[in-house]
Amino acid sequence: MFTTYMNEALAEATKALERGEIPVGAVVVGSSGNIIARAGNETRSRLDPSAHAEVLAIRQACEILETERLVGCDLYVTLEPCAMCAALIANARIRRVYFGASDPKSGGIQQGARIFEHKQTHHAPEIYSGIGEEKAAKLLTNFFANKRKQK
Repeated sequence: MFTTYMNEALAEATKALERGEIPVGAVVVGSSGNIIARAGNETRSRLDPSAHAEVLAIRQACEILETERLVGCDLYVTLEPCAMCAALIANARIRRVYFGASDPKSGGIQQGARIFEHKQTHHAPEIYSGIGEEKAAKLLTNFFANKRKQK
């Protein structure tokens, strides 16, 4: 079941790659097990540095469920969320976060800022890492390798 949801997030990451975006994808799964929302990065196409896959999927899920809190919902994302996304995850009260590849440079959960470890954090979800890690990491590695070749 977990890999199925991550495969959906990976599909969103692949779509983002095809649009020329950094290949990160996310899906929000409701307590019933249905995917409520899905998104891939759109920072470049929207000219919006906050248009991360997690942000877009969470916004969409909140709109669909007509609430600002996603209590009982889980987030599957192909890359460890950054500090900005981790703060949003806490504010949205996401139940669990499953992510693929770790992000030593910009991660905000197990790397870097470690948002959920701060005592000021109002909510800390359960965290599961390494789900679909190999595929997620390969998408990102290939994307950045191609970018370096283009320079």
